[in-house]
Amino acid sequence: MPFNPELCRNESEVESKLIVQYLLPQLGYTPDTWHQEVAVGSIRLDFLAFAAQVLPFVLDANSPLSVVMEAKHPKQNLNNHVPRLRHYLTSLHVRYGLLTNGKEIRIYQKLQTDIQLMFQCSGKEVETKLENIKSLIGRESLKEGKLVDKPEVKRENNLNFETKGQHSMKIIAVYHNKGGVGKTTTVVNLAAAISKKGKRVLVIDFDSQANTTFATGLVKFDDEEFDDIKDSNLLQVLQSEELYPISEVARKSNFCNPEIDVVPAHINLMRNETDLNALEGSRLVLIDKLEHVKDKYDVVLIDTPPSLNLYARIALITSDYLIIPSDLKPFANQGLTNVKEFIKGINTFRKQIRKPPIETLGVLACKISTNNQFVKHTLPKRLEAITKRYNLEVMDTVIYDRDDLAKCAEKSLIIGDMEIADPISVLDFKPDSIAAQEFELLAIEVLQKIGLD
Repeated sequence: MPFNPELCRNESEVESKLIVQYLLPQLGYTPDTWHQEVAVGSIRLDFLAFAAQVLPFVLDANSPLSVVMEAKHPKQNLNNHVPRLRHYLTSLHVRYGLLTNGKEIRIYQKLQTDIQLMFQCSGKEVETKLENIKSLIGRESLKEGKLVDKPEVKRENNLNFETKGQHSMKIIAVYHNKGGVGKTTTVVNLAAAISKKGKRVLVIDFDSQANTTFATGLVKFDDEEFDDIKDSNLLQVLQSEELYPISEVARKSNFCNPEIDVVPAHINLMRNETDLNALEGSRLVLIDKLEHVKDKYDVVLIDTPPSLNLYARIALITSDYLIIPSDLKPFANQGLTNVKEFIKGINTFRKQIRKPPIETLGVLACKISTNNQFVKHTLPKRLEAITKRYNLEVMDTVIYDRDDLAKCAEKSLIIGDMEIADPISVLDFKPDSIAAQEFELLAIEVLQKIGLD
C-alpha cells in the first residue's frame, strides 16, 4: 500500500502508518527484529531495529547493525530534534538514525562524536526514494556493514534546514506569567550546563523576589544590615544610562564550575517600578549596556518576574529568544494565552525600534511528575495540547521534578554562628544524575536552536 503523508495527523499516526506499516516492512525488518518504546538507561527510543537480532540486545561500539527511528508530530520542525538524535546515536553507538514527522524524512549517520545528514526527502517522495533509503538503513545493507562516506542530500526549497548563524552574543529570556513553573531552576541550571559546554554565560535576575540571586549563591548576609547588593544591582543598571555598566555590577558566582557572572536583583526593584516606568528610555537602557559586553559573553540568560509588569517587558524587549517553562498544569496552560498576547505587544514595540520579533524556542515542560503512569499516558496528551490549543512549539527536552534539584539548591555553609546559603548546580552536585543529564540535553537543544552548537 502506498504511503500518504496527509493521513498522518499526529505523532501516533506517523509511528503507525509511516514507520510500522510502511517503512519497516519495506526495509526488510520483521516483527522480531524491531522494538518500539525501547528504554536504554535514561534514554527512551521510539523504535530500534536490528539487521541481526540478538537477545538480549547489546548496544556498544561492536554492534553497528542497528538503526534508531524517531517519529515526531507533523507540525514539529525536525531541526529542533536533531540534538536529541545526536545524543542517542553517539551515546548508544548506533550508526544510523531516521528522523521523521511524516512530511519529511531524514537519515543521519554517526561520525565519532557528531552526526551527519546523509539523506532527506519529503513524505510524498518516499516511494520514489525507497531504494536510496534501503541502501542506507535497509536490513540487508546493514548486514553488509556498508558505510556511506559522502552524503547525497537533495535540498528542497520548501523545507527548513539547519543554518549556522554568525557568532554573536545571544540573549534568552525565560518567561511565564504564572509563578512556580520552574523558571529559576531552569535559568540557573541551564546556565551551568551551557557554561560546561565552554560558553561564557551571564545571568540577569529581573525578579524583585531575587530567587536567581539567591539560587546562584550571591546572598552571603544573614541580616539586611549587611546587605551588599542593595546599592549595586539591576535597578541601578536600569536607572542610569551613563553609570553602572554591566561589567561593574555583574558578580562572579561559584554556583557552578566554570563560574558564571550574575547581575543580581533586589527587593527594591518592586517599589521603584513606577519611578522607573516614568524614565524616558528605560526600556532600552539594557540593550545599550549589553552591547558594550557583547564580546565578553556568548549567552545571556534572563530570569523574568511571573507578571506582565515593566520588568518582564524590558526583559522581552531586550532578548533575542524566549523559553516558556511550564509545569503543564491547567492554570499554567491557560496562562499561555496571556503570554502570547504579551509577546504580541512586545513585538509591536520591537518593530517600532527596528528590532526583529522575539523568537520563541518553545514551551519547556518543567517540574514534571516522574510517576510512570503520568509520564506514559498523561504527559503526551498535555504536550500535544500545547501545540493544538496554543499553537506553540514544545521543546524536546523535559525537566522532571527530582529530589536532586531540591537538594543542590538547599546546600549551605556555616560561618561563625551563621548558616549561609551556598547552593550549587545539579551538574556540580551530582554530575551523573538523571537531572544533570536532562539539563545537559536542554543545553544542547538550546545551543543548537540559537546557532551556537
